[in-house]
Amino acid sequence: MNTLFLLMAQYNGQAVIPIDRVCTDYMNLTVEKFKSKRLSGEIDIPVVRLGANSQKAALGIHLRDLAEYIDKQREKATKEQNQLMGRAA
Repeated sequence: MNTLFLLMAQYNGQAVIPIDRVCTDYMNLTVEKFKSKRLSGEIDIPVVRLGANSQKAALGIHLRDLAEYIDKQREKATKEQNQLMGRAA
């Protein structure tokens, strides 16, 4: 299954998804909490500033970056589950 293609379908082919949608759909966090966790290094995903180069510009996450993040989280979860079950990696 290709995560990128599934996300393209979910977000109607948008290249950059608004940060509030990503927080709601995948992070279960407020935008402020997401920003805090990202700045502390707890969440590793690039954020794109759209529009004018100012603090008030809209923020979003590129679809490919979101797909890679989801796939990395799945890899971590699979590795953890395999260790828990005593399976070789």
